[in-house]
Amino acid sequence: MKLTPINTGYFKLDGGAMFGVVPKRLWNRVQPADDDNMCTWALRCLLVETDDRKIVVDTGIGFKQGEKFRSHFYPHEEITFRDGLAPLGLTVEDITDVFLTHFHFDHVGGAVSRNDSGELVPTFPNAIYWSNETHYNWAFDPNDREKASFLKENFVPLKEQGVLRMLPEVQGHEWMPGFRLRYSYCHTEAMMALEIDAGSDTVVFCADLLPSSFHVRMPYVMGYDIRPLETLREKEELFKDAIAGNWILFLEHDPLTEAIRIGKDDRGRYTVVARGTLADLMAG
Repeated sequence: MKLTPINTGYFKLDGGAMFGVVPKRLWNRVQPADDDNMCTWALRCLLVETDDRKIVVDTGIGFKQGEKFRSHFYPHEEITFRDGLAPLGLTVEDITDVFLTHFHFDHVGGAVSRNDSGELVPTFPNAIYWSNETHYNWAFDPNDREKASFLKENFVPLKEQGVLRMLPEVQGHEWMPGFRLRYSYCHTEAMMALEIDAGSDTVVFCADLLPSSFHVRMPYVMGYDIRPLETLREKEELFKDAIAGNWILFLEHDPLTEAIRIGKDDRGRYTVVARGTLADLMAG
C-alpha cells in the first residue's frame, strides 16, 4: 500500500469561525489572521494505491464555482487533480474509487467538474464514489446553519449519473480490506473519517474531526461544528485510540503540517509529540 498526499491548494476562512470560543489572542499566536481576520488553510487530499485500486480521499474545492463564491474563500495556489497526479505517472482516468468524508464544499467540490460543453460530470470518469445515505439526505435537505456549505452541484450529479454508492452506517465497518470507517456526528451528520492499515502504521484521515494540529487542544473546536460538545467526546475517543495504537493522524486543512502523532504532556493535556510529512512519520 502506498499513501501520497495531494494538496489541491489553499483557501481562507474566518479565524473566529475556525476556533470557536477560544479568544483570538490565543489562536492568533499559532495561526495568524490577516487584516480581515481570515486564516489560510490547506485543501489536502490523499491518494491510496493498493494492488488493485487507486483511491482518492476527498477532493478539495474544485474549479467550477463562480467568482462571487471564490471571493468569499480566496482559493489560491490551486492545482487540478490531473496536474497533481501527473508527477505520479497517473491520470484521473486511473482512479478507481473516491471516498468522500462529507459534502461540505471544501471536501467534495472537486468531485464534479464541467466538461467542455459546460455539463457537470464526475472528475474521475472511471471511479466509484462513496458516501452514506444519512449524510446524503442531510446534505440534500440542509439546515440553515450548513446550507451555504452544501452545494448540490457538488454531489447530486454523482447520484444522477449512477456512480455514487452508499456505505452502511456502522461504526468500524470494513469498507475494503485495510480500510475502516470512523463515523462522526459533531461537525456534520454522519461524517466519515477513514482508518487505513498501512503496513506497520495506522493512518487516520481525520477530515474535520481534527482539521489541523492547532485543534489538538480540547477547547479548540470549530464554530462550524453542529454539536460542539460532541466534538469534545469524539475527539477524545480518537485521541485515546491514537495514543494506544501510536497512530498517525493525517490533517486535511493544516497549512504547515501533513501529519502528527499525539500524546499527553506532564499536565495530562493532549499534545503533538511528532509532526512532519506523512512519509517522514511513516518512515520512523
